[in-house]
Amino acid sequence: MTSTWIFLVSFFAILAGGATGMTLRVRLPKAHLNAETREMIRLGASLLATLVAVIISLTIASAKSSYETQDAHFRQLAAYLVEVDQLLAQYGPEATAMRQQMREQVPAAIDRIWHEKATASQDTAFTARSLAEQLYTAAAALSPNNDTQRGLKSRVEQAIADIARTRLSMFADGDTPVLTPFMLILIFWLMVVFVSFGLFVEPGPVVFAALLVFALSISTALFLVADLSRPFVGLMQIPKEQLKHTLAPLN
Repeated sequence: MTSTWIFLVSFFAILAGGATGMTLRVRLPKAHLNAETREMIRLGASLLATLVAVIISLTIASAKSSYETQDAHFRQLAAYLVEVDQLLAQYGPEATAMRQQMREQVPAAIDRIWHEKATASQDTAFTARSLAEQLYTAAAALSPNNDTQRGLKSRVEQAIADIARTRLSMFADGDTPVLTPFMLILIFWLMVVFVSFGLFVEPGPVVFAALLVFALSISTALFLVADLSRPFVGLMQIPKEQLKHTLAPLN
């Protein structure tokens, strides 16, 4: 389920739960809603609401951690690309072609990574199409003329190795999208909680407004969980445009 669908399903499920509770309040005989029944339902709903709150908070923390991990990988990737570019600038005019090649390859490589992550088909992490392999090939073609250039070439190759390791770290730290059965069970629990709330409240404008606000707030929390768990799609995806333009144009 996408984050949008999770938001919509949870929002209308909570509203339906509250409406169902208010309807049962009107239709059930008064004897079925006595003090003992009210206390039993209140305790059960409190326990379930606490369980739901804990699960949502833990799930948000886990999704946020996954998002921040992938974002950190891309910041490292950008830093290593800038480092390679600066080393090549020190290398001299002989490296201008490689620097230009990097500016052509980086946007395409970023698009490939986003596509692979969005479709869960990471098929270029270990192939010659990967950014690191292309940079390795270009660096191998450099022919140093002095000790300074030999030292710079060695540092360029080390920085490219760092790019490769960062790319593999992104592959290893895969996304952890929220499982549909898990989310549906959580939404069902929320619906049960709001059914219990509706059983013992007198319908009115204030109650309806409060129910709407609560449904919107909780659905937004579930949307946040689903969206953060997939950093490469959705409303809060990692901004790839910043990474695509990490390298400034050549003068």
